[in-house]
Order: sequence, then structure tokens, then C-alpha cells
Amino acid sequence: MFILSEIQQKNIVHAIHEAEELTSGEIKVHVEEHCPMADPIERAAEVFRYLSLDKTALRNGVLIYLAYEDHKFAIIGDEGINQRVGQDFWNSELHILRENFRIGDFENGFIQAIEEAGKKLREYFPAGTTNDNELPNDISFG
Repeated sequence: MFILSEIQQKNIVHAIHEAEELTSGEIKVHVEEHCPMADPIERAAEVFRYLSLDKTALRNGVLIYLAYEDHKFAIIGDEGINQRVGQDFWNSELHILRENFRIGDFENGFIQAIEEAGKKLREYFPAGTTNDNELPNDISFG
């Protein structure tokens, strides 16, 4: 992955682990060179299903999607989290991503968005007695 060094990837995975520590929610990051669709939200929805984020027990998965060569990105959540946060939250997440990605700081953009998503997930989906990690925390690449 040319836009993220190995250390940056590890930092992002660590941020996902930390964000999920106190919640039952799941966060994934997916990065690819080109978006095969005109609308990055459509592609993010396709990747969301492919990564089984729509199969979490409480429907509280979040995907941060980036097609770096096309300068397209999106963040989407499953119905459980969408029922609790408004569009203003997702817009603020997009703003974080946009401002960081615009200057080429992909690592910080991902980490800040992950931290904010983690806060909302902890608020609405605190960890129970068993905090099963339903999905791996690794970055997926297309």
C-alpha cells in the first residue's frame, strides 16, 4: 500500500482496537486505488456487505472507505448506529476525513474518524460482559 506505510497501518489498526475496546461496535477501514462506481457511498455499501459489517449482532458496524487515486471517500454505519446518530454526526466525520485527506494526511484522518466513531459507539453500544470482537481489526484493501 503506497499511501500508508507499515507503521501507519499499524497505528490505524491500533486506533480501531482502542476504539472498540469499550463497545460492542465494529469499525473497519477499506482502502483501494480506484472506486469502480461513480458514487463512493454505493461502493462503500458494497464493501460493507462484503466485509460482513451488516452481520454484527447489534447492527452497529461502521466502515471508512477511501479510493485514494480517485479522491473519493465515504463513511457509513449500519442501521443500529444510524438510528442513534443523526446526519450531522456523519457530516462531521466526513469533514474530519476531507480536511486530513486534502493535505495527504491519511493516517491522521483515519485515526481521528475512528476515535470519533468509537466515542459514539461507546455511548450507544457499551461493551457488555463479553466484548466479542466480531470482525478483525485489520485494514482491508481492494
